Amino acid sequence: MTLSTIFCFIGASAALTIAPGPDNIFVVTQGIARGRKPAIITALGMCSGISVHTAAAALGISALFHSSAMAFNIVKFSGAAYLVFLAMRTIREKSSTGFSIPDESGLAKLFRRGFLMNVLNPKVALFFLAFLPQFVTPATGSVPAQMMFLGFLFMIQATVIFSLIGYFSGSLGNWIVTQPKAAKCFNWITAGVLFSLGIKIALSEK
Repeated sequence: MTLSTIFCFIGASAALTIAPGPDNIFVVTQGIARGRKPAIITALGMCSGISVHTAAAALGISALFHSSAMAFNIVKFSGAAYLVFLAMRTIREKSSTGFSIPDESGLAKLFRRGFLMNVLNPKVALFFLAFLPQFVTPATGSVPAQMMFLGFLFMIQATVIFSLIGYFSGSLGNWIVTQPKAAKCFNWITAGVLFSLGIKIALSEK
């Protein structure tokens, strides 16, 4: 694998990460509704899930989702159900826009939430299965090792970009929290994002 290939991969990965998408929107809503630290912790959880998809792609496990409709649907509906559950729980929360710093257990829950949201999305698994091999050079070394290395690079750049998104959305939230009516809406907005993601996953095809 050449240095130019690595730089090309990082550039393509950054462009895909920055492009507006469900993950970006969720991190933004977390930053606005909860503050900088919870948004960044959630982003770290989501990015940590990339390690699972990378390992699955490198070991060929993700190919199972591509070849088996049953395996794909099991993970798909599990992920969709989890997101809808989170949406309903968010609606029940009375004061998610308080900007009080969560304790360690609260931060751990946010990290776990982000991690599971990523891991339980089979479309992400298929994305890595299709994306990583485009930058692998079999003649220069082990294919699984190269894919693991590329997945690590993807996770690092995604962590940086998502953390920045969380930080700046948290800054916006600091202003919104002074607007009572706007602040009250963000429980519903966050729940709407989660619910729409769940529906999108449930209706997705391979």
